[in-house]
Amino acid sequence: MMPTEHGVWHNVSVGNSITRGLKDSARPWSLDLKEAGYDIHFAGKWHVSNYEQPRDFGWQHVYPESMCHGEGKSLDEQTSEACERELAYLKKYHVNAPSAERAPGEIQRVGQTPYIHYGSSDNPFLAQYFNEGDPDDPFKDKTVVNAALERMDSLDTSDPWCMYIGTLGPHDPYLPPQRFLDLYKDVEIDLPESFDDPMLDKPGLYRRTRDRFNQLTREEHIEAIRHYLAFCSYEDWLFGQVLEKLKARGDYDNTMVLYLSDHGDYAGDHGLWCKGLPSFLSAYHVPAIVKLPGGQQGVIRDEFVSLCDFGPTFLEAAGVQSPTQFTGKSLLPLLKGKRPSDWRDALFFQSNGNETYGIQRSILTEKWRFVYNGFDYDELYDLENDPQQMKNLAADPAYQPVVKELYTRIWKFGFEHEEHLVNDYIMTAMADYGQGLALEDS
Repeated sequence: MMPTEHGVWHNVSVGNSITRGLKDSARPWSLDLKEAGYDIHFAGKWHVSNYEQPRDFGWQHVYPESMCHGEGKSLDEQTSEACERELAYLKKYHVNAPSAERAPGEIQRVGQTPYIHYGSSDNPFLAQYFNEGDPDDPFKDKTVVNAALERMDSLDTSDPWCMYIGTLGPHDPYLPPQRFLDLYKDVEIDLPESFDDPMLDKPGLYRRTRDRFNQLTREEHIEAIRHYLAFCSYEDWLFGQVLEKLKARGDYDNTMVLYLSDHGDYAGDHGLWCKGLPSFLSAYHVPAIVKLPGGQQGVIRDEFVSLCDFGPTFLEAAGVQSPTQFTGKSLLPLLKGKRPSDWRDALFFQSNGNETYGIQRSILTEKWRFVYNGFDYDELYDLENDPQQMKNLAADPAYQPVVKELYTRIWKFGFEHEEHLVNDYIMTAMADYGQGLALEDS
């Protein structure tokens, strides 16, 4: 489902969260699997709700036992708890006066916590990201995977089961174990083609976000890419442990496996890092690798696929019916080498901001990337002639028919999926082409 439908827009556990969990009407597909007799297990990060646990949606906890801060608390109490937690962290780690010499990968910030973009457990500040200082366990990812492997040892092979394993890497700061960094020791790495984009024709927040990284030299940006790639290889290695366990159990041939990420990383595109409001495809385009039961041979598909599609895919593969009307579609036809005649020709995205709030609605087609920015001017990129998204065409009069058409498609999709941007007040309705176009179109 889309954020307008399920109600989760951002990190639900921070102090300035506007929403802290799912809408009451949202029904996760895990409940459908559970009611169909599946034994379902959850290990790792939980960003669905600040006050409801995975067990509230049918899952058995693997690790950790408690995954949310606000269970049993009112919304006001949750906000107070989150603010107190963040203030305690700031008091513990903030630095009023940065040192005269900046460390490699360090971004100095007055009155804020240090930010070290990449490094290892040897750095006193980065050590907090490792499980008990173990240099092979950044973000406790190895601990999460090992807990999942141990739980798999206890599963009854005669019963259907499902397990979610959510690691945090390769999230920033980039902290791969040394042996994976060594894999890239002699690899020549170039900065992205768009790295020097001044972004003068793009929203001001994009430039302000990029400027967070201005202290880093070009060599440090390259070193950050090296650490990021090594972190990806570490996550691949952890995933390999899961596959080996499936084979050891004799379950590999009869199990559907999905390997994917929740978001990408700018990784230097347009001089940016991490992820956030800049709506470039490097943060939106994620890997998705699926293995079906049986002797499936590898196929590569280039159709538009959404994270919304995986729940319906699992349910169809398991032969389970759901009362939910999903936005996503089952991917089983594509995985079997067939393309449905009515498959989508565009992808739609919704954002109300990543704790720095800013409304965005966007669309991706084979040719166009268009972004409505409620906080700034819009973006239009011709992906056929400008795949790096360097030239913003949104304000060009020659492209207004394209902008109008894509606006119309965004609003039409939104109204089909509980869009709430319907306030027509002059000071808040910033779109150049309003929602009434979708009403006319329908």
